[in-house]
Amino acid sequence: MSVKAFDGVFEMPVQGRTVKPRKNGVTMLIDKGLGLSGTQDLMEMASDAIDMVKMTFGTTAFMDMGVVEEKIEILKGYDVYTMPGGTFMEVSVWQRRYPEYLRRCQDLGFNAIEISDGTIEFDMKTRKDCIKRAVDMGFLVLTEVGKKDANEKVSAALMHEEIASDLACGAAKVIVEAREAGKGVGIYDSSGNVKTDEIDAIIAGVDDPTVLEWEAPIKNQQQHLILRFGSNVNLGNVPPEDILALEALRCGLRGDTLKKAWEANKAYKKK
Repeated sequence: MSVKAFDGVFEMPVQGRTVKPRKNGVTMLIDKGLGLSGTQDLMEMASDAIDMVKMTFGTTAFMDMGVVEEKIEILKGYDVYTMPGGTFMEVSVWQRRYPEYLRRCQDLGFNAIEISDGTIEFDMKTRKDCIKRAVDMGFLVLTEVGKKDANEKVSAALMHEEIASDLACGAAKVIVEAREAGKGVGIYDSSGNVKTDEIDAIIAGVDDPTVLEWEAPIKNQQQHLILRFGSNVNLGNVPPEDILALEALRCGLRGDTLKKAWEANKAYKKK
């Protein structure tokens, strides 16, 4: 690991932040079309804080194959997993081209796959088969629960069933849907505020909340989840420009989490 600019000057206010390769405290970046230079620059600045890049929606369908391959190689060089968005996967299942989709992902160099039915519905057997096929091909598999349409609410009971089934089939993490905007879907209201009752309902049926990755593209959402679950909560759909700001939030180098760490330290010293 490289020497950071302020190493040895002070300790992080919040201790215990995991380092790569990590199972918990994962940060997944949402990439809507970074070029090769932008990807390289981002990796040089923040690769230690990035575990995974999702080339979201169907954006890679509009990129030259060689560019996608080169971009993935850059990311792999910094020990970052990369995957296309779940929308691609849903289209391939709808069109009965899922095996071909996986083979192309493998040929391009992707090492992770997202399995979702956020838009197009398919049954549990199909979901299981998709997960197992991707696992068998050596992909790191992340699944997703929830719908992109705010009018299609998924019950907590069904989410619990899907989460347990996905993990049993070999999924590494289960993403809680919130879309790239983080508003009006899942655990967020139309203004992007966290609905704590929705979080409570989801984790009530999960033995280990660390298997969940919460899509949280907005700062107040990231802050809420960090204060609730700790610095090593798994967060996804983080914009590239916010990666280091999120890492500062995790480590107590922003006002909200710094204040909590400072107050906790004062309370400890009084004992």
